[in-house]
Amino acid sequence: MNGERRPMIEIRELRKIYDLGAVKVEALAGVNVNILENDYVAIMGPSGSGKSTLMNLIGCLDTATSGEYFLAGERVAGLSDKQLAEIRNRRIGFVFQTFNLLPRASALQNVELPLVYAGESPSERRRRAREALEAVGLGDRMKHKPNEMSGGQRQRVAIARALVTNPAIILADEPTGNLDSKTGNEIMLLLETIYEKGNTIILVTHEEDIARHAHRIVRLRDGLIESDEVIHRAA
Repeated sequence: MNGERRPMIEIRELRKIYDLGAVKVEALAGVNVNILENDYVAIMGPSGSGKSTLMNLIGCLDTATSGEYFLAGERVAGLSDKQLAEIRNRRIGFVFQTFNLLPRASALQNVELPLVYAGESPSERRRRAREALEAVGLGDRMKHKPNEMSGGQRQRVAIARALVTNPAIILADEPTGNLDSKTGNEIMLLLETIYEKGNTIILVTHEEDIARHAHRIVRLRDGLIESDEVIHRAA
């Protein structure tokens, strides 16, 4: 994507402390990072490094103890619960390791769900859900339920659900964690296609080969950024 790119995410001295009674755990110890529009960033780190906490804060699933987080120039700390819910529903698409699909609902119904919360009409929901499923190669699986699909197909349904509200940001938390390597690679190629269409993608993973699909790798250790590396690709 050419041209001037604006900051999508600006994080300043972000801290998160979990109060576990007698013990306080500092999950993030003052993180500073900028992510531009149409960046493709992998967040890596060992267990306990703070990567999942950072993901939850970026996704407005949790709030920081201190520090600043600006999303597309808007200060997140000052937003109401209703405004945060709207960001989660309209501006950020989530993809999880465990797919998080409703087991008794069809692929189409699962993908429609964010649009139900957004108050879209049934006809508009179906139209957009069909388009999203076709975009991830599942036009022939719309009526199938999760237990009638492979793991890779279920993750494609989850990606379609993340895309259906046309969000600017896709947050993918270990999206290949429950998949074999061939299927995982197919999912990563799909995320690359989504990135090429202009989305900002933030990927949390502990797998180096999966992280290498991104164009930048941010590594965390002990609640701080250890390194921030741009991946140079051959033209």
